[in-house]
Amino acid sequence: MMRRLFRTLAALGLAASLCGIASAARAEKRVALVVGNNDYKNVQKLLKAVNDARTMGDTLKQLGFSVMVAENQSRQQFSETLLAFDRAIEPGDTAFFFYAGHGFEIAGQNYLLPTDVPAASEGQEELVRDASILADRVVERLQNKKARTSILVFDACRNNPFERSGTRAVAGGGGLAPMTQLPEGVFSVFSAGPRQTALDRLSNDDANPNSVFTRTFAKELLQPGENLVQVAQRTRRLVSEMADTIKHKQVPVYFDQMVDDVFLSGIAKDAAAAAARPADPPPQKVAALPPGSVPRVPKEESVNAPIASFSRHNGGWSVVFSFADPTLGISWRMAGNGDFRETGFIDTLDPRTRKRMPNPSIELPSDAAAGTIEVRYVNQSGDMQGPFPIKFDPEAALIRDQRKILDMTATSWLSFREFNGLLVYYTHLVSYRCAIREVRIGIDTAVPNQVLKMPACDMRDPSEITAGMPLYMKLAPATQSVSVELTYRDGSVSEIKSFRTANRSNN
Repeated sequence: MMRRLFRTLAALGLAASLCGIASAARAEKRVALVVGNNDYKNVQKLLKAVNDARTMGDTLKQLGFSVMVAENQSRQQFSETLLAFDRAIEPGDTAFFFYAGHGFEIAGQNYLLPTDVPAASEGQEELVRDASILADRVVERLQNKKARTSILVFDACRNNPFERSGTRAVAGGGGLAPMTQLPEGVFSVFSAGPRQTALDRLSNDDANPNSVFTRTFAKELLQPGENLVQVAQRTRRLVSEMADTIKHKQVPVYFDQMVDDVFLSGIAKDAAAAAARPADPPPQKVAALPPGSVPRVPKEESVNAPIASFSRHNGGWSVVFSFADPTLGISWRMAGNGDFRETGFIDTLDPRTRKRMPNPSIELPSDAAAGTIEVRYVNQSGDMQGPFPIKFDPEAALIRDQRKILDMTATSWLSFREFNGLLVYYTHLVSYRCAIREVRIGIDTAVPNQVLKMPACDMRDPSEITAGMPLYMKLAPATQSVSVELTYRDGSVSEIKSFRTANRSNN
């Protein structure tokens, strides 16, 4: 009898284990595809792209990815490999795509070149398009598979592969175009900035098997407790410093459309310290909120966490929260700092609840330190939801806010005035200079070819314009146009805007 009982318990334990395995199999997983193309048949061969792919494959395996490595892919092989990658991704997964090889930009779109791409010449751009893989299409495929997080890394910013002595090449130059219009949940990294080329080595004596970018990026990915943005920023700085030693300009750029921080190696450094701290006491009820509202964190699939937008003004910061659910009350605090405070109400009725609408905004002082804002709200059923953590980084928020303003007010970047000649004012750019790394202008040319020096950014008073600060420059009276291109702090580059001097102000 006892032996039968033990067999029954063992069977039940096995069944429970199998259920656990099945549950784990359905959980979010990490999937990666790394591609390295060296052996080009009709354009210049490469030396290190395959090594770069292998190194990245080994690195991603250490980070818990299931890795597919593809080498020297023809057009058909590349397509079949992408189909296999598609099949490996399930909704909610983290997908990582790495490409090392020749890349080429045509009319603002980036193409990844298979090894059998034809040797095209001037006017044969369509030939290259048809024979290559569109980088934006890779992004679309990951979106279609509903990957929760998509990371794309391109070590493909090399010289124009179609340039040949005595011929005119396909229209294009070194480097790839910036990918600024990415969907939410996508993070992309380029080994060099626009119009820059990536170094395979630092000298003829450089025996490292990997390119300057990949050897650095792979190492930084393994640093514990660093999020993707920190990895990209450290890689950018280190690669730029190495390139500077041989008087070469290479500044990797990244484009971030992540909602939350993403950690591939360990958890955030602050999280470990937070775990060691005593737990906060249970939140108290807030008198003005509906009675009986006991804070609780509902199941993730049943609630949408709020998002926040930050705006800097002379008096400090305005923070506006957006909620997917109708709300009856909102409260907040800086993490670990006192009781929750209500935001109050505005004189507007919410048609969904037929009650006064809670004030969705709060104010922070201008010298507010970086930290975490904890937000909670009462839903339409009277249940308290949260608290939800929202990261507040003053510098990053300022740069993001000013860049948004610059993008929306591009027609105001420059203005002209006739006064003892022709003056071009760039006061608008100075006002939002904290979001700008570099301003390039072109006088009577569509190609910005000179740097316009900007005043330094003062984070304490970012919009301040002081006496003696340069706000304009004098041009020849016969000047017809000025082109402008901005490089933002995150390394992305604006469209080139052209301003006609015929549209002059008389003020």
